[in-house]
Amino acid sequence: MKQSIFTIKENVALTSNVYRMLLEGDTGAVTNCGQFVNIKLDGLFLRRPISVCDCEGNILTLIYKVVGKGTEQMSQMIEGDTLDVLTGLGNGYDTSLAGENPMLLGGGVGVPPMYMLCKKLISEGKKVSVVLGFNRADEIFYEDEFKALGADVTVTTVDGSYGVKGFVTDVMKNADYSYFYTCGPEPMLRAVYNTSTTEGQFSFEERMGCGFGACMGCSCKTITGYKRICKEGPVMKKEEILWEK
Repeated sequence: MKQSIFTIKENVALTSNVYRMLLEGDTGAVTNCGQFVNIKLDGLFLRRPISVCDCEGNILTLIYKVVGKGTEQMSQMIEGDTLDVLTGLGNGYDTSLAGENPMLLGGGVGVPPMYMLCKKLISEGKKVSVVLGFNRADEIFYEDEFKALGADVTVTTVDGSYGVKGFVTDVMKNADYSYFYTCGPEPMLRAVYNTSTTEGQFSFEERMGCGFGACMGCSCKTITGYKRICKEGPVMKKEEILWEK
């Protein structure tokens, strides 16, 4: 973990409420795809955790959805503004287990961390298929960016306004894959868990106090005991997950 001041290089809307922010600064603590950052915002007590979409050189790419005061404040920031950011948080994905044709499933704001993961897997010579799930066509983002990496991309929409009508699991249940990685809302993760036919890794979202394991506020129960989403997570393997009923 490292605390640094980053400068905003870009902050643009991808959809009506989803933004992409490029931050310039010390990215040395970002060592794996699936990690996250924790951003301090003026007037707000708790930092805001945001998944890392990409990291190239000294530029971090974050994609976030406006859902409250913190992300609303972020959406109004402009080029040249600065942010106090904790970087290198979380464990990230393990690509050594991917096999030859892994599948990536992202739902909504669970899509961004799939991008850096996709880049890494393709650089390792894997044949990657990506399934992106949204509610409707006007919510879709980053389809073309995944295709540009060389992935086989399928988009699903709940209302059928674009791509495959339904959920990411409707594609998954008919697909051939060696392993899977996923990030999204908990109902989607549960569905992926129940649909999957191989082992895989899940990235969980949870409310956090500190973001680096000190407060124990984001602990969850696993088959090997309690783990902190911010420290031992956010990525967990399928075989260690215990779903609360």
